[in-house]
Amino acid sequence: MGHREHKREPQGAGHPHPEPGAQTAVLSHLHLLALASEADPGHRPAPVREFAVAETVVEGGEADGAAVLSPLAEPITRINEAIRAGRIAEAAELAETATDQAAPMFGEEHPGVLRLRELTAYIAYLAGDPLRSCRLSLALARLRHRLRDPLAAYGHVQSAAAAWRAVRDPLQGLRLGRELLGVWAEIAADEGPAADDIEQLQSAHARMGRLAERARALHGTP
Repeated sequence: MGHREHKREPQGAGHPHPEPGAQTAVLSHLHLLALASEADPGHRPAPVREFAVAETVVEGGEADGAAVLSPLAEPITRINEAIRAGRIAEAAELAETATDQAAPMFGEEHPGVLRLRELTAYIAYLAGDPLRSCRLSLALARLRHRLRDPLAAYGHVQSAAAAWRAVRDPLQGLRLGRELLGVWAEIAADEGPAADDIEQLQSAHARMGRLAERARALHGTP
């Protein structure tokens, strides 16, 4: 699905080994990816990679520039350190606290607040809570679409779709999928990467059909 794995350095390379918690976070991430592939074997990677910005920030890069994010640089750094060390519960608490404090002060559209929300969605995904991760990513997609940032909006759609594909219960998947497809179709109606990558939307519709079949088999007509 296009994710970059967090690789360990070979022994003797002169770098410290990752903490055990970091390995746990990576394994959790890879396990979710495996579940998503199992749930949707026909899925092909999109041109925009899911959680790309969050992963870039965690790995030490910065998409929007340090000057823009400087008011929130300290809490974001602490969140990143917790994620890299595998302390996912701590990272979630730090992200929630920082967002609650920053949003009223800087506004929902501030780049730093958006970054915090992106990290929160990514942390939920790592923590094995795809429902929350998907809904957080969809909220970001709507906001980016309103701000006329089609690339970022579609990136959040792909993040939401990655989380959605990790949802195992077919009824939950159907309910969440309807919300996802509504946002996706709205973004794809305008020019941009979503409109140019219509096969991804068709693939999501196909998964909805498979979920409906599973729901009927397990629970009767949804």
